[in-house]
Amino acid sequence: MKRHAVLLTILFALFVTLFSVSTIFWQFYQINYARYVNNIFMKHSIITQLVHEYQQDQGSNVIFDANLAIYNMTTIPDKDVYTILQHAKILKEENKINPQEEIDENSYAMTMPVTSMHTMMLQYQNAIYFYIRTNIGSVMVLDTTLKPYKPWNLLTNYATIVSIIIISFLLILQRLRPLIRLYQRIALFGAGNLNVSFRAKGSDEIAVIANELETARLKINTMLSARTLFLRNIMHELKTPIAKGTIATQMLESQKQRDRFSSIFGRLEALVNDFALIEEVTSLTHKKEFVEFRIVDIIDGAIDMSMVEPEHIEVDVQSSVKMSVSYRLYTTAIKNMIDNAMKYSPDKHIKIVAIGGELRFMSQGKRLKYPLSYYIEPFTKESSSQNSFGLGLYLVDSILKAHKQVLAYEYKDGFNSFIFAKER
Repeated sequence: MKRHAVLLTILFALFVTLFSVSTIFWQFYQINYARYVNNIFMKHSIITQLVHEYQQDQGSNVIFDANLAIYNMTTIPDKDVYTILQHAKILKEENKINPQEEIDENSYAMTMPVTSMHTMMLQYQNAIYFYIRTNIGSVMVLDTTLKPYKPWNLLTNYATIVSIIIISFLLILQRLRPLIRLYQRIALFGAGNLNVSFRAKGSDEIAVIANELETARLKINTMLSARTLFLRNIMHELKTPIAKGTIATQMLESQKQRDRFSSIFGRLEALVNDFALIEEVTSLTHKKEFVEFRIVDIIDGAIDMSMVEPEHIEVDVQSSVKMSVSYRLYTTAIKNMIDNAMKYSPDKHIKIVAIGGELRFMSQGKRLKYPLSYYIEPFTKESSSQNSFGLGLYLVDSILKAHKQVLAYEYKDGFNSFIFAKER
């Protein structure tokens, strides 16, 4: 939902706008319709006057019809009146007859005055009728010039305004399409595709941002290339004197001196190897470098790398459990956890367990003095006397991040548990 917040906001604004415009035009329609009906009803008050005079004076039907014809009106035969009354739509009515005053049409006295009148304006089959009923009798009149209300002008205006609104919103969405493409390219760049291009045509705000991102991408790629080249060259240059120093150490006469210098050069070589692994982790850009392996095979490879006796390691992992990883890097991460347990566990024993998609490394030992975040920083250690460069857990954490995992820590019943868990 949050990823489409802008689009949803635009669609919500479109819905609210269309609803508001539709509501306003519906109210206009109702007002205009009521005004149209009232105007016709008032203008045709002449009909009630003619009917009143006709019934009151008991005039002739011919004269009454002639008077109606002047106004383009005609009476409806009695046989059609009932049908129209049953199916017509009542547009307006007034002056309803009091039931006490109503009498049977077959028994009324011709000399009885008109004391009440009920007028209805009806719509039936695209025609307008007027039905007037008094205490003396009733008559239905058709106005041949009138037609039912047709809101064509209002509908035309409504359709025009709605079309303008929809076209405006479509243009807005069209202008946002480059932003969607830019978002997709940024996602690809964030996923490790450093060759994706942000360059865009045009001179609007989005194109300016995209082109600035392209400039930044080129600078980042240049710096990354320079950094990678620098690290690889410096590691290559360091390996040569380390190798020469290791050979020269063997020429020393004192065994104590040979052991001391061998330890120094061994540490330097291990540090260079760790730097090479860190460079490899940071340059891991594509998931295509990952291959699916069984976890037990990865653990076996890590045990071989650590050169630890098998009886010191207990593995409780089902052979069917698999994971898509960079084999070299992931085995290095597991090897570092094994080395960490062998170094700090008093019984030199580690148990590796796979539970619910997590890989746990459990070993006896004291609780960590500091939070785990302290130990995954490069070149950190609890004591200066410890034989450590402080790169072990930092390297493990970097490898796990490249695999969309995190390093977690628990301490329970005298056991330290380091956990390879999925990102949340």
